[in-house]
Amino acid sequence: MTTNTTQPMTALEQIDSRPLTGNQKSLISLAVVGNISEFFDMFLIGFAVNVLLKDPSWHLRGDEAGIILAMSGLGTVIGAIAWGRLADSMGRKRAFFWCTLLFTVFTIASVFTPNDGWILLAILRVLIGIGVGGLNIVSIPYVQEFVPAKQRGLLAGLTAVFIPLGLFLGSVASGLTGSNWRLLIALGGIPIFLLVWLRFVPESPRFLQSKGRTAEAKKALAWALEMPVDQVGSLPEVTKAKSASYALIFSKYRKSLIIVALGSFCFIFGSSVIQSWGQSILGAAYKFDAPTVANLFMLVSLGDLLGRLSSAWLADKIGRKKVMLIFGLVGAGGLLISAGSTMLAGTSSNAGWIFFVGILIAMTFGDGAFGVLNPFGAEQFPNEVRSTGLGLGYGIGASAKIFGPWVLGMMFGAKVTPDIIPPAFLFFAVLLIIGGITYQFAKETKGASLESI
Repeated sequence: MTTNTTQPMTALEQIDSRPLTGNQKSLISLAVVGNISEFFDMFLIGFAVNVLLKDPSWHLRGDEAGIILAMSGLGTVIGAIAWGRLADSMGRKRAFFWCTLLFTVFTIASVFTPNDGWILLAILRVLIGIGVGGLNIVSIPYVQEFVPAKQRGLLAGLTAVFIPLGLFLGSVASGLTGSNWRLLIALGGIPIFLLVWLRFVPESPRFLQSKGRTAEAKKALAWALEMPVDQVGSLPEVTKAKSASYALIFSKYRKSLIIVALGSFCFIFGSSVIQSWGQSILGAAYKFDAPTVANLFMLVSLGDLLGRLSSAWLADKIGRKKVMLIFGLVGAGGLLISAGSTMLAGTSSNAGWIFFVGILIAMTFGDGAFGVLNPFGAEQFPNEVRSTGLGLGYGIGASAKIFGPWVLGMMFGAKVTPDIIPPAFLFFAVLLIIGGITYQFAKETKGASLESI
C-alpha cells in the first residue's frame, strides 16, 4: 500500500508555477501607467523651459532655467528617501496614492505661475518632484511582491521600461501646444485619474504579513491568483521584522547602500542633463526649431524605451551585473560622441546632428539601463527594508538630478552655447563607466527568490 506524500504547494510556489493572471497584469499595468504619467509630467518642464527661454515676458537666463530644472531633481531626492521608508511603514498602496495625488495637484498649481515667476515655479517643481520620486520607488516593490521569481527582473523592470513614453508624449504635447506652456503643463494633471484604478488593487501581501495581517495577506494573494481564499497555500513564516529605519540600513546594509547610491548617481547624472537640457541645447545652441526638437526627442524616447525593454529582458537571461556593465560602457560611448560634436564639426549644423546621435545612443543604453537599475537595487535589500533601502540609496544617487542640470546651467551662464558641451559630456561619460563598474560589486540576484535575499 502506498501513501501520497506529495506536499501541497505553498502560496509562493503557486505564484511561481502559474501564468500571470488578469489581476497581476492589472497591477503591473497600473505601475507602468503611473510611471509613464509621472515622467510625462517631469519631462514637460524641459519643453516648457525651452519655450520660456525664448519668451520676452519671462527674461529667463540660462542659470535661472538650470535652477528650475534642478529643483525637480531636489524634489525627487526628497521623495525617494522619504517615501521609500513610508512605503515600508504605511504600505505600498497608500504610498502610491499619496505620491500620485501630490505630484498631480502641484502640477496643476504650476499652471497659474505668474509671468517672470521663475522662483515660484522652481518651488512648485520641488513639491512635484517629491511625489514623482516616491512613486518611482514605491511601484517597484509593489510589483515584485506579487509576481513569479523567474520573471521578476522583467516584470518589475516594466515599471521603468515604458517611462520614455512619458518623454514621447511630452514631445507630442509640446508639438501640439506650441508656445502655450501653461496648457502644456496642465496636461500633467491628467494622471489624477489613476487613483480610481488603485481602488481595485489590494495592498502587498508581504507588507500585510509583515504587519501580522495574515488573513488580509491571503486575500491579496487570492486576488492575484484569482482563486478562492481557502485554496491559497500556506504563507512563509515571518519573524518579527526590525524597524525599517535609516540607521538599520547604514549599520547592516552599508555595502548595498553604497552600491545603489553611487551606481544610481553615475547613471542618472548624464541622462538627467539630457532629459532636462537636451531640448534647449538643440534649440538654443544648435538653432534647431521647436518642431524639429520635438520630433527628434520622439526618436530619443523610442530609443530609450527599446533600451529599457532590452535591459529588463536581458536581466533574467544573462544576469543583472552583465547588463549594467554593457549598457554603461556603450552609453558612455554615446556621450563621448556628443562631447566631440563641436570639435568634429565646429559650429556648423553638422555639429548639432553629431550631438544628437550621441545623446540618442546615450539614452538608449545609459538611460536604457533603468529597465533593470532600480529593480536590481531593490533586490540588494531584504523584504523588511526593501523600500527603505532602495529609497535611501536611489534618493542619494538622484542628487545627480540636482547637480547635473544646475551645474550645466551655471556653465552656460546667461547664454546657451556649444562650447560648453565637450568638457561637460566627457565628464558624464566617465561617470557612466564608473557606474557600470560599481554594479559589478553587487549581489547577482538572477532567479533568486525574494525570501532568499
